[in-house]
Amino acid sequence: MPGHKRVAVMSPQTRLAHSRRRLRGRWRVPKLDPAGAERAAVLYRAQRRLAVAPLVLLFVGMLGLPLVFAVFPALDELRLLGIPVSWLALAVLPYPALTLLAAWHLRRAEHAEDDTP
Repeated sequence: MPGHKRVAVMSPQTRLAHSRRRLRGRWRVPKLDPAGAERAAVLYRAQRRLAVAPLVLLFVGMLGLPLVFAVFPALDELRLLGIPVSWLALAVLPYPALTLLAAWHLRRAEHAEDDTP
């Protein structure tokens, strides 16, 4: 297709958003006072330390599920409502577990934030 020029097509909203961003300048991170910066650093370290247990449980759960299927191949033949239990375990089990892990971690992180002086 010689002679054809490629043209970027965007919606008017996108064009407007791009033009506004250029007019306002760059966004800068607000600076904290020294006490606030120290509290933020302590809180960051505490929350990162608290995240280790849910992260380990996440990996154990996600990597352990295929191991359970390898150890118990009979789960493929076992059926519940006509669906293999192994499929149900893959499709249904991880989501409530992830939700519980996330809620547990959030509660622990919020407690750490409340306890930080």
